[in-house]
Amino acid sequence: MNNRKSVTEIIIILLPLLILQVACTRNFESINTNPYDMYDDELQGDFRLIGDPLVQAMLNIYVSNDVSVTQLQQNLMGDVFSGYMMTPSPFQDNRNNITYDLLDNWNDDAWLTAYGNVMPNCRFVMDKCRGRYPDFYAWAKIIRVLAMHRVSDIYGPIIYTRYAMINEDRSIDYDTQEEVYNAFFKDLDSAITTLSQYIPTATDNRFRRFDLSYNGDYTKWIKLANTIRLRLALRISAADPVRARQEGEAALNQTYGLLYNTEDNFNISIAPVTHPLNVICNSWNDIRMGAPMESFLCGYRDPRLPHYFVPADTKDSIYHGIRNGITITSKDIYAGFSKLAWQPSRIQLCTASEAFFLKAEAALYSWKGAGDAQENYEKGIYASFRQYNLTNAYHRYVNDDTLKPKPYTDPQNPVNNIPEGSVYLSQCTIRWNEQAPEHEKLERIITQKWIAVFPDGQEAWSEFRRTGYPKLFPIVINNSGGKIPSSSFIRRIPFIQFEYATNPAGVKRAISKLRGEDNGGIRLWWDRK
Repeated sequence: MNNRKSVTEIIIILLPLLILQVACTRNFESINTNPYDMYDDELQGDFRLIGDPLVQAMLNIYVSNDVSVTQLQQNLMGDVFSGYMMTPSPFQDNRNNITYDLLDNWNDDAWLTAYGNVMPNCRFVMDKCRGRYPDFYAWAKIIRVLAMHRVSDIYGPIIYTRYAMINEDRSIDYDTQEEVYNAFFKDLDSAITTLSQYIPTATDNRFRRFDLSYNGDYTKWIKLANTIRLRLALRISAADPVRARQEGEAALNQTYGLLYNTEDNFNISIAPVTHPLNVICNSWNDIRMGAPMESFLCGYRDPRLPHYFVPADTKDSIYHGIRNGITITSKDIYAGFSKLAWQPSRIQLCTASEAFFLKAEAALYSWKGAGDAQENYEKGIYASFRQYNLTNAYHRYVNDDTLKPKPYTDPQNPVNNIPEGSVYLSQCTIRWNEQAPEHEKLERIITQKWIAVFPDGQEAWSEFRRTGYPKLFPIVINNSGGKIPSSSFIRRIPFIQFEYATNPAGVKRAISKLRGEDNGGIRLWWDRK
């Protein structure tokens, strides 16, 4: 359920009863019964009062039960802006977010989902567990960071450390992105320390029944937290290199380490519900392969291609992607282009492959504990291939130094072509070159990470903005009125109109914390490329 309340309204009514009433049931039997008469001393029996809210928080990091929310929270935002996908639908007569005419009613679901179903549930659990159940308290912190760093990477300043702190004028203040990232690191450090101390003495894993990913394995949650800490450290490496190194090295050298193999991958199980991308792509026919994916995967002859997409509806069984931000007069014109391969009933949010690519980049900067850049780069590719049972093709792929992304040809409209020699066509090869300059090494790392992170377009979009890699194709039709230059791509989403209406003073102060006006062309604090 997408709760359409302002942050102020949510906080004012922040009561345990209402938190659990508004949470999406997701067919979970434990939520459908009545937990509200439970006394605190009954928690030790089954922990449902604090476990079920965390289930709801996890399920709303990436919404899967209301596909119409998912489409705006993730698909027509990060999935498209990352170059992974593109819609064949000419929404609003081609005047929409994809052509940089940012629509207010497209921009609110990421915000309202986080403040309707993540923040209140995590806070409820933390209030109940503080000083009593350290494992649940730490777990709530990790889930909160997992969700809210994605929200900050969309909007910039968000309400985090000041959540539930209402001013005299009934407004709520936003944290700057620098402040909120510092809070993320503090929360992750605290959670990692707590769970690490808890493991040796734990006689029973109390949140196994509520864990949709790791079956209550504390060690894997620590590995995930370390990996997210390294992800966020690299995210701020241009904005605050000292803090970035400090946090990155803390993650790299923590006792339990990072995600290491495919069994460590952080996938949230949503079974028996189907993945929302299956509905958006196959039932609604609203999403297809993006043109950059065609260029890279086909150019590299990447064996992951059929695991990501299916051939276009043509007799020659080739793959076709759609370029972003083009003129589409009818949905039928591009509906026959490549659909997504069927997605399993799980939401992928962090993998061992990504962890190795994070280490590879950290090694470029000589961060302690990062190891060797080439070794990590190659392990990152291997982990991704192993994820799809493609290890037999690994050696040919990783040692290829000739294949490059191919030019893009739109068979429906040559205006959209990216020919050989275009400045937007990447020349990046696959095989590691130790003699290459740092920027070329970074391009290889991020390009392969971009391929491996699929289909999480939100993370891919963030990394593209941070690094400028991989090289993507700019939009053709720009309806931003000059606010978002096509050559620099979209950098963020403006604050939502509901907040303007219900928290105007807070939004006004938040805008002053940006590096310019509240529009899609303004770079976030960490975006220094």
